[in-house]
Amino acid sequence: MVQQTVFVNEFTDGILDPNKKMLGPVADGGHIVANTAPGCWGPMMTPQLKGGHEVTKPVYVEGAEVGDAIAIRIKSIQITSQATASGSDSPVDGRFVGDPFVAGKCPECGGLNPASTVEGLGKEAIRCQNCGADVTPFVITNGYTMAFDSNRSVGVTLNKDGAEAVGENGKDFMATPEASVQNPVVSFAPHDLVGTVARVRAFLGQLGTTPSKAFPDSHNAGDFAQFLIDAPHDYGMPKEELKHRTDGHMDINRVRTGAVLIAPVKVAGGGVYLGDMHAMQGNGEIAGHTTDVSGIVNLQVKVIKGLELDGPILLPVEEDLPFSAKPLTEQEKAAALDVAKGWGMSEVEDSLPVSFVGSGATLNEATDNGLQRAAKLFGISVEEVMNRATITGSIDIGRNPGVVTVTFLVPIPLLDKTGLTDLIRQHYQK
Repeated sequence: MVQQTVFVNEFTDGILDPNKKMLGPVADGGHIVANTAPGCWGPMMTPQLKGGHEVTKPVYVEGAEVGDAIAIRIKSIQITSQATASGSDSPVDGRFVGDPFVAGKCPECGGLNPASTVEGLGKEAIRCQNCGADVTPFVITNGYTMAFDSNRSVGVTLNKDGAEAVGENGKDFMATPEASVQNPVVSFAPHDLVGTVARVRAFLGQLGTTPSKAFPDSHNAGDFAQFLIDAPHDYGMPKEELKHRTDGHMDINRVRTGAVLIAPVKVAGGGVYLGDMHAMQGNGEIAGHTTDVSGIVNLQVKVIKGLELDGPILLPVEEDLPFSAKPLTEQEKAAALDVAKGWGMSEVEDSLPVSFVGSGATLNEATDNGLQRAAKLFGISVEEVMNRATITGSIDIGRNPGVVTVTFLVPIPLLDKTGLTDLIRQHYQK
C-alpha cells in the first residue's frame, strides 16, 4: 500500500543493492521520516558492516521510473546525539582485504567481516567476537570527543576524563538507533583536542538514490568509487561500471535543512536513502571525517518525469549560494537593463541558480564531471558552462579529494527545456 509518510529506522549492511526489497512505497509528494545512525567512524570500526557507513534502507517512491529524477526537499534535520567523537584515520595492515571500508578481516582467526564487540576503552577496544583479537580496520591518528549543548548550537571538545565518561556509555550519548549494529566511536575516547569550540550546522553526508549496481554505501561517489576498480573483494568492478553510481555520498555541507536535492532515478522506484549526518563541517571535510551524529530527518519527495540525470543537482538555501550566483534583485536587474539599453540592447537574461554535483578521482576530474553534467542537461558546450560558472557562479569543494559543486546562473529558456523552472523559482521565490 502506498503511504503518505514512510517511517524509517532500518539500515543496510553497508551495501546499496538494487536487487534487495525497498521500504515503502511512499507516495509521490509524500514524506520520508528517518532516524539515522552515525556514519563514518562507527561503521569503520565495525568490520561486519561492508560499506564504511550504515545508511537507511532505501525507500521506493511511487511513480519513479528509470530516466526520471526525484526532488528531495529537506524539511528538517534534528540532532539527537549528545556527544560524538572523530578524527583523522589510518588503516591497519592485516585487518582487511583490499579495502578497509568494505572487507574487514580478523588478523588472528581470519574471519571476513567478523562480528565484533566493545571491551573497555581506547584504540584496542573493538574485539572479534570469535577469537577476541583487536579487530578494528582503522585507528584514529589525531582525534577528539565532542559534547553538545542542549540546543545543539555549539560543540566543545572534552578532556581525557570527559572523553572516557562519554565512552563508558557510548550508545546512550550518541543516541544510536536500536536497529543499528555499529560500535560507538566514542569507545575510542580520543582527546587530542581539548576545549575547542565549534558551531553546529547539521547536514547529511549521504542523501540520494540507489545505484543500478550493488555499491558499498560510502563508495557511491566518483572519488571513493576508485577503490572498487578491480578490487579483490565481492564488490570490485571494472572502471566502466562506476557509471552505475548515483553520487549519494557527497559530504557537501549545503545539503541541510531547506535545501532541495534532485537525484537521478537509475532503478525502479528510485530507492531514496540517507545517513552520515554531521554536526558541522567546513568545505572539503579535509580531515577525512567530521562529527558523525544520530538524528531525525524529514524529507519530502517529488518525482520529475523524464528528467534524465547522471548525478545530483543541488538547490542550496539562498544564504549558501556563492555571491556571484545569488538570484539578481529587482534593483540589479533594472541597473543591468539600463546598461544594455545604453548599448542598443532591449533585454538581458533572466536567470536562476543551479548547482551540479560532480565527482571523480581528483578535484580536477570532479570539476570536469560537473561541467559535463551541466552541459549535457542544457544542451550547451562545456566551454559555455565554464564561462558562466566563472562570472555568475563558482566551483566549490564538497569533499576532498573528489566531490565539487559547479554553480552558475542558468538562463530561464534553458531551464524551461528541462522542466525545472517552476521548482527553482518557487525554491528561491523569484
